[in-house]
Amino acid sequence: MSLEFALDSFPKVLSLKGGLTCEARPLEAADEQLFHEFFLAIPDLELLFLKNRVNERDTIAHWCANIDLEKNLPLLGFVDGQIVACATLHQQTGGWKRHIGRVSALVHPDFRGRGLARGLVAELIELARFSGLERVEAEFAGGQEDATRAFALMGFSQILRLEKYVKAMDATDHDYILMGLKLTTDEEYAGMG
Repeated sequence: MSLEFALDSFPKVLSLKGGLTCEARPLEAADEQLFHEFFLAIPDLELLFLKNRVNERDTIAHWCANIDLEKNLPLLGFVDGQIVACATLHQQTGGWKRHIGRVSALVHPDFRGRGLARGLVAELIELARFSGLERVEAEFAGGQEDATRAFALMGFSQILRLEKYVKAMDATDHDYILMGLKLTTDEEYAGMG
């Protein structure tokens, strides 16, 4: 099985809490405006913990113009034509961590608590298996307790915590938390089925 084959199953409809349904599919170049609007809805305090200046249009334009799903696979959640969540699988195609993917998730404030992050990350975990990855990791800064709890409920466990190791965009020190999940691979994913 290959990632390309697995992506053929998208778009998918995810059933969420409260009867909400969401269409999930990978980022496309035409999503630039909606993607930018999604990030503009994220509270400023949360933007401090992101690695990129996602509220700047140039950042989003660059991402949408340079989509490489084998390296960075943003899976978007849509409700009524609006992007309400994004989860991304980051991969390295070579090197000593080529068997480990990194996942991240972000949900629009108006749509939290409905299982969007969980649903999108579950889809990414399946895609990680199709990509031949053996593990997935997620990085957090101290102060993101809701996010670390959500990932723990998905089976991720804390690998390490380094005190005051990272700086948010406002230059304040925060703990660095690394969580991980070992992927199980059956014969089908290993190419033996």
